[in-house]
Amino acid sequence: MVSTQGNEAQAATTAGRGTATAGPEEPAVREAAREGREATRAVREAVSEAQEATPTGQESTPVGPRGRGRGRGRPRSFDRETALERAIMAFWERGYEATSVSDLTRAMGIGAPSLYAAFGDKRALFDEVVEVYGARYGSFAARALAEEPTARAAVRRMLREAAAEYTAPGRPHGCLVVHAATNCTSPEVEQALRERRNANIAAIESRIRADIATGELPSGTDAAALARHTGAMIQGMSQQARDGASRAELEALAEIAMTIWPRG
Repeated sequence: MVSTQGNEAQAATTAGRGTATAGPEEPAVREAAREGREATRAVREAVSEAQEATPTGQESTPVGPRGRGRGRGRPRSFDRETALERAIMAFWERGYEATSVSDLTRAMGIGAPSLYAAFGDKRALFDEVVEVYGARYGSFAARALAEEPTARAAVRRMLREAAAEYTAPGRPHGCLVVHAATNCTSPEVEQALRERRNANIAAIESRIRADIATGELPSGTDAAALARHTGAMIQGMSQQARDGASRAELEALAEIAMTIWPRG
């Protein structure tokens, strides 16, 4: 039988110290303490699962052909892609801060030990979620920039597709990369999401500058301001969608937003 009393006590003590020192000005410490407590619970669950899976009188770690212990673990009993999709929906609905490990295990239909074994900790899972979300649900902006002949056409398409994507039935409304940053007290997560949003604005600005160079847009066009206006529209449409705006209402906003674009 595997003993974890020492490890659990140490983890609990560490979590307790984090809670005691965290004041209103130290939300990151509170988050670390909470994750420490959840990790401790995961250790207990892992030990329990291992004990249940090991017949009485047998070693919990199988012996390899050369007489050395060789950890084997039980085969994964869930579909990783299905679990990941459910994690996307959980973070998309609640944001990073408000989604606990317990929320994730319930949504994904797996235990905490399985989550840690397959995805790492909450932050590692969130990083993967953001990558997959971007490819699966958030790639419409990059496609528009790549496929449309002008920046104006790309942004018009981008805004109209945002109206459709952000209000699609059967999933959370708005944009995960925008919403997940709400009330986030993890500086690393907040910075990573900010960099993604700023990268999108930079890509739009680059396309606008290219059109200025070719004469498609007037030479006096403020590329940075026009790109940031587009970013503000997309982020605002995300929040409007979460507040209940319909696709038609967001499409109307998109049309108004395009009226400020200068003509070449």
